Amino acid sequence: MKKYFAPSELIINEDGSVFHLHVKPEQLADKIILVGDPGRVPVVASHFEQQECDIASREFRTITGTYQGKRLSVISTGIGCDNIDIVMNEIDALANIDFATRTEKDTLRSLEIVRIGTCGGLQPYTPVGTFICSVKSIGFDGLLNFYEGRNAVCDLPLERALLDHLGWTGNLCAPAPYVVDAHPELVERIAGQDMVRGLTVACGGFFGPQGRQLRVPLADPHQNEKIESFSYNGLNITNFEMESSALAGLARLMGHRATTCCMVIANRVAGEADPGYKNKIDDLIRLVLDRI
Repeated sequence: MKKYFAPSELIINEDGSVFHLHVKPEQLADKIILVGDPGRVPVVASHFEQQECDIASREFRTITGTYQGKRLSVISTGIGCDNIDIVMNEIDALANIDFATRTEKDTLRSLEIVRIGTCGGLQPYTPVGTFICSVKSIGFDGLLNFYEGRNAVCDLPLERALLDHLGWTGNLCAPAPYVVDAHPELVERIAGQDMVRGLTVACGGFFGPQGRQLRVPLADPHQNEKIESFSYNGLNITNFEMESSALAGLARLMGHRATTCCMVIANRVAGEADPGYKNKIDDLIRLVLDRI
């Protein structure tokens, strides 16, 4: 017997749309671009030849349309892995749950998802303006630890090596990081020959979790130095952001294909930042639109 998803677990609005996104199943494309800022959704969609719908609800905005013959949805998530949890579960429900019967569909859709965002560079070779495609994402947020099958989709040896390197082993106050690979074919196609490929850390905050100290001192003032010096099988941690791990992990568990591409707007090693980055990120948007 098929599992029934109760109204308390899958909330469907009166108009037949999913609870937070307010999107209906037929309005979701198989190729999806995720952005954090709702204001970036129309920027991406400005390249579409035509638009089918434009739906806004809280920090979530969705535009579905066509770009060079490809049907695409661009969706804003807001900031953080908690919001990625909402968006990923709701788009998976739109794709793979029959809203009429509240049961899983007989034929499942595998979505192709690329997040376009901004990040902080952590290596000398990732200066401001660099495009980074996440080969692996390291979650300091803990979200995937709430889902069954977490170990099956994670790189457990890398997790252990990182815990030992950071000195978090046995520290109950430290996060329990998880490490997930992006979809390899999607990385090859999206990164091409002009993006840095590396390890991305998704943090549970912008300040303390990323080693920024304002008025409250940090628990470990040397955390960023340890992160920057970590190396595993020739890979270094290249950047900080706040969403890639939940996207990679949930995509793997749900059977979707996902990766994250970010533009470096601050380099933590050099202490440099570019607050005027919005004028340059359109180049990254065009690359992803062409390659997705």
